[in-house]
Amino acid sequence: MIRYALKCDQAHEFEAWFGSSSDFDDQAGRGLVECPFCGSHSVQKAIMAPAVSSARKADPASDVAAKMQTLMMTAAREVRAHVEANFDYVGDTFAREARDIHEGKSEKREIYGEATPAEVKKLKDDGVPVSALPDAPPNPSKVN
Repeated sequence: MIRYALKCDQAHEFEAWFGSSSDFDDQAGRGLVECPFCGSHSVQKAIMAPAVSSARKADPASDVAAKMQTLMMTAAREVRAHVEANFDYVGDTFAREARDIHEGKSEKREIYGEATPAEVKKLKDDGVPVSALPDAPPNPSKVN
């Protein structure tokens, strides 16, 4: 796993974890990396200081960061499990279904599925409330 400091075109700064440096490049190239503040898909790596280990006692801040990472991964797993258990999966018809529900053309229900970045942007521009479903984090027992 590798942690990157990221910055969107609206100057929002945040961090994200990737399996490798090529994973970030691949996901960003396919429009899958999204700013958690504004939803922009124009995200680039920001300058960050490397984490350098030393013989000194562990930094308490790194313990807090590790605990925060564990909490965030657990929360992402729980959110995804809740959505999969309680929402209707509509596949690649998500954009149309979300718009129809928003406009009252379809029965109101909770849905999830796939949409292109362009479809998501159009939905958001039109006031349709949508949010990205977090990817399922890797199983902690399978991460080295």
